[in-house]
Amino acid sequence: MFPAPLPDLDALDPEALKALVIAKHNESVQQHEQLTSKTQEIEHLKLVIEKYRRMIFGRKSEKLTRELEQLELRLEELETAQAAEETAQETAESKQPSSSPNEQQRRSARPRRKPLPEDLPREVITHLPPHKCCPDCGGELRKFGEDVSEQLERIPASYKVIRHVRPKFACAAGCDRVVEAPAPARPIEFGLPGPNLLAHVLVSKYGDHQPLYRQSEIYAREGIDLDRSTLAGWVGAASELLTPLADEIRKHVMAASKIHADDTPVPVLAPGTGKTKTGRLWTYVRDERPAGYETPPAVWFAYSEDRKGEHPRNHLKDFQGALQADAYSGFHHLYGDGRIYEVSCWSHARRKFHDIHVVHASPITTEAIHRIGALYGIEEEIRGQSVETRRAVRQARSKPLLNDLRLWVEKSLHSLSAKSETAGAIRYALSRWRALTRYVDDGLLEIDNNAAERSLRSVVMGRKNYLFMGSDSGGHRAAVLYSLMETAKLNNLDPAFYLRIVLARISELPITRIRELLPWNLALTLQANSSLAA
Repeated sequence: MFPAPLPDLDALDPEALKALVIAKHNESVQQHEQLTSKTQEIEHLKLVIEKYRRMIFGRKSEKLTRELEQLELRLEELETAQAAEETAQETAESKQPSSSPNEQQRRSARPRRKPLPEDLPREVITHLPPHKCCPDCGGELRKFGEDVSEQLERIPASYKVIRHVRPKFACAAGCDRVVEAPAPARPIEFGLPGPNLLAHVLVSKYGDHQPLYRQSEIYAREGIDLDRSTLAGWVGAASELLTPLADEIRKHVMAASKIHADDTPVPVLAPGTGKTKTGRLWTYVRDERPAGYETPPAVWFAYSEDRKGEHPRNHLKDFQGALQADAYSGFHHLYGDGRIYEVSCWSHARRKFHDIHVVHASPITTEAIHRIGALYGIEEEIRGQSVETRRAVRQARSKPLLNDLRLWVEKSLHSLSAKSETAGAIRYALSRWRALTRYVDDGLLEIDNNAAERSLRSVVMGRKNYLFMGSDSGGHRAAVLYSLMETAKLNNLDPAFYLRIVLARISELPITRIRELLPWNLALTLQANSSLAA
């Protein structure tokens, strides 16, 4: 399309000429705005595409992944060759009768192999020389020492059947009374699995991310026929048995004055459709150790069929205090009455700038990341110190940095297009500035919500392996077991070890004493009685 020809300017009166100039100016402005809008849309689409590409493929390119794999293979080859050379050298040196002091010093400086754990069972095999007497002179041999070396071996998984025999006795006096020992308690009433086997199934599924059908195949290779439906029944029964313990964890978490919250999507099979829907797993974390408290840390999971705001409202109905969370709109209605107040996450704010920086770096994104990094450097120095110390340091050092940061982002915002992605990242931070900076006034609060995000790692890893949950009830079962295992980790207990002890005791323990099996209480019991840990 060609522009319309200009009229004869000499024939136009001043007013008409003025109107023509204004019209042409307006047309030029409109074209510039359209061009700017298209440029911004292109940049926005580039950013969105890059975000989704990283979500789907991880690191930026397949080429980088291949190069990384090649480097790992090369490193493995070098380490294998180095180990072979060191073994050959050690063998040669061991055959030498003596060595110089320099050689002994060089040998002692070489990194030594870590000793094998003392609690592993030892099988001693003694290798006697083939000669009964001296091969040179025929004299009698006498022992004056020995060389000992250790070799690590793996014993395939072994199983045993425990037969509980309860003899019956009748009264010999003729009163027809029958005496018999009570049936021993089992984790699952009338169920086949013992505590160790059941704990192994649960940790394999929710800790090691092995779906039940894979576990069934592994057991079949070992000669044990356990159908997937059988394992699923065990998981369901165990979850029901352990639910009171998860409820106690919830009470402990909600009794805090500050908790971290987050959620993540989980695919769930929709009955009758052959497709999946999106459920949510919510996590609520109590961890006051960074502020110097010794209160036991804990994490409670909850499942919901969707992401409606009514779910966190129900989860947090008994909570009062600071909620450290992301900017999810479903949390906003919680902050209205003052019972719960918002503490935002600098990690989320930084991520806005970082995502833009990865696609097209600019002086503003670089400076923003650097300034936020300085705040994190201060937090690293005061982690684990008292609430009073943390607040004092933040007031003296972090608060001035935050004031300067706000002035700088406000000034930078004026130099950016209102529709640019960088401007959006700045507006995200400014709109939440009070919640983002609240941590400097309270030493108990954290700079970010990473405690909640860390608790979701097992869920994220798991859904990559089992693809989807079979039903909403499966989501609720997962929430119970994730609560127990992740809380055990926070209290430095191996989840498998913890579940073995709990499953062996919980059936016989009155509900009034269920708190004895909480991870932190059990850890104290184990410390006081080392025989139980064995």
